[in-house]
Amino acid sequence: MRAALLAAGLFWAAPCLAQSLDLSQGGPVEVTAVDGIEWRQQEQVIIARGEARAVRGGVTVEADRLIARYRPRGGQAAQPAPAAAENPAGGGEIWRLEAEGNVVIFTATDRAEGDRAVYDMDQAVMVMTGRALRLINPDNTLTARDSVEYWSQRRMAVARGNAVVVTNDGRRVRADTLVAHFAEAPAAGQPRPQAASAQAASGQPSSIERVEAFGNVEIRTEQEVVRGDRGVYNPNTGMARLLGQVRITRGDNTLTGQEAIVNMQSGVARLVSAPGQRVQGLVVPQQGEQALPPQGGPR
Repeated sequence: MRAALLAAGLFWAAPCLAQSLDLSQGGPVEVTAVDGIEWRQQEQVIIARGEARAVRGGVTVEADRLIARYRPRGGQAAQPAPAAAENPAGGGEIWRLEAEGNVVIFTATDRAEGDRAVYDMDQAVMVMTGRALRLINPDNTLTARDSVEYWSQRRMAVARGNAVVVTNDGRRVRADTLVAHFAEAPAAGQPRPQAASAQAASGQPSSIERVEAFGNVEIRTEQEVVRGDRGVYNPNTGMARLLGQVRITRGDNTLTGQEAIVNMQSGVARLVSAPGQRVQGLVVPQQGEQALPPQGGPR
């Protein structure tokens, strides 16, 4: 038999921009668990164990264990308080939610997975750590080895450690750190971009409009591998720009320079030379017809 607690007034917070996976929105939260719910009034903590679940609006958090830390409404420090403030249903607010073990956070269109997640309600930021970290929306999948941060008010996610973003049609960008910027919801009455149509039903679009890549950036197309120090990628246009020690490899042919433009939809990459500099290349004779010509500067 599932134990359940309806914290009708506990999780209220200041309103912010509507976002997928955004737990900082005001409203009631329903917490359920198989192995029971423990309420530690002195510590102002609620702990749910065993297939624990917290639901707020259109966002659901599932984990082996959930820990909700609350305080009297208004952000005052934890201290002895009247019964109304000590009671979760009597005016308290959650300032931190922790999920441990097999964590899944999802809406109708978006999903995040990891071993552990901490959501700071004041900052409206979630940090996920552990194995197999993933942030999934209808158009892209963002993965990382070390951590994934989700900043709902800034409409931004940061993936650290062997970070990769993959589109549904197989385009892939890899780097030490990826920063994904999500498109803002259009105003009422305005048409949505085609890329956001799959999210329209939820009212919380989260399609990625730009990805910034830092450290050991790598882009693979059907024909080339392009590497650089940093880059910017637009999933909607399929265009990427790489900067710093850029190297384009096709078979045994290589070109090196300081900047490259990659069309990931057509699979064409071109090296652009900086003013006053030359593009360098190594062309193997039997593959000479496949070599990429340098463009955009003195040769």
